[in-house]
Amino acid sequence: MAPRVAVVIPVINEGETIAGVVGSVSRDFFDEIIVVDGGSRDDTVAQARAAGARVIVEPGAGYGAACLAGARAAADCDVIAFIDGDGSDDPRDLSRLVAPILFDDRDFVIGSRTRGTREPGSMGAHQLLAGRLAGLAMRALYGVRYTDMGPLRAIRREALDKLGMRETTYGWNLEMQMRAARAKLNILELSVTHRRRAGGASKVAGSLRGTLRATWNLASTFVRVARAR
Repeated sequence: MAPRVAVVIPVINEGETIAGVVGSVSRDFFDEIIVVDGGSRDDTVAQARAAGARVIVEPGAGYGAACLAGARAAADCDVIAFIDGDGSDDPRDLSRLVAPILFDDRDFVIGSRTRGTREPGSMGAHQLLAGRLAGLAMRALYGVRYTDMGPLRAIRREALDKLGMRETTYGWNLEMQMRAARAKLNILELSVTHRRRAGGASKVAGSLRGTLRATWNLASTFVRVARAR
């Protein structure tokens, strides 16, 4: 039986962009498109369903909680990919990330925005700096070189299950990379295209409060995972 592949898209108030993201996911490559809505007040849910996604509504769920809910919903899939719903990442890159898992021996493939092509204004200096600092810290701890903490990624189902993910916030991506490195998964980083969001407002970079909250999430996640046995 051919491996089944799912893509999980965590969203909140992405009614302007989600249909375009869902519509750009290759149906030849992906068996499931799962949108997890954290309690949108716009028409995100309706737009996602109209575009052909399976929608799970988790009111109040943080970023990590939404990703985990989507992964659980795809229980019958062998590979899980993740992408944001704001249109900043190109869904056509998803198949490039999944292929090394399906046809090679990779367990975890992450898309690097810093190594790829970035549209001017798509990433702030603080995002680039955070990715670089986190990468240096993880290399010091685990000997694995990362250049980004981007949302575009794919992982083998059995590998994800073994990581014991628990972060419910924006620290989810960092936790996954740290746990994957510590578990000595076969990791690959590929360059991907990054654009300015296609619509709506960023929940992180769109305000000082959002930026500070995300920074705290990352810092607390790093300390917690680094201290765990």
